[in-house]
Amino acid sequence: MVTFLLTFAIFVLVIFGMSLGWLIKRKSIQGSCGGISSLGMEKICDCPEPCDARKKRMELDARRIL
Repeated sequence: MVTFLLTFAIFVLVIFGMSLGWLIKRKSIQGSCGGISSLGMEKICDCPEPCDARKKRMELDARRIL
């Protein structure tokens, strides 16, 4: 039982430590890499032309919208 309580206390301290940044600055968590645009890519697939499966999905989406 002592091991459980000690482990629980350590977890609570770690979670509290990680939340200190938000508690002090009230700044939300954000990613550090900047996303795909930081790699110079405009979309997930950096192909000049979509593959056949993607073209079919795009056609189905276009038909659904109309």
